[in-house]
Amino acid sequence: MSGKPFQPTIVDEHIGQRVQLRRVMMGLSQKDLAKICGVTFQQIQKYESAGNRISASRLFELSNALNTPISFFFAGLPGYTPEPNRSGRITHVAEQNSNDPLSKNESLQLINLYWKLPTDAQRKSIMDMLRAMNCTD
Repeated sequence: MSGKPFQPTIVDEHIGQRVQLRRVMMGLSQKDLAKICGVTFQQIQKYESAGNRISASRLFELSNALNTPISFFFAGLPGYTPEPNRSGRITHVAEQNSNDPLSKNESLQLINLYWKLPTDAQRKSIMDMLRAMNCTD
């Protein structure tokens, strides 16, 4: 053990953000996800904030708990290998676009509520209403 305090990388932060994004998309609280994974909700908080690095086995558990492929957590990272800095750490990863509606919790809540509607007819009604409200004629 090197004795150095843990310093999260940009990749750790990105994966934590993707865990949070998927958890919110699924309508789960940190406590709900923690119970499914058999950890404390504080551990989920640490994963999402990159306070703790997520091991490969824990990422596998999270992908199962969140019903998503492991690749979901890496989506948005560049498709090339970035140059590490002098310490060997990756310091440059493409930043998320803050104008992306899917990066906002409100959008994820809307998607979650939409898919919880019990019938296709109800979902169609909501879509028709949104289209009518966004009409710019």
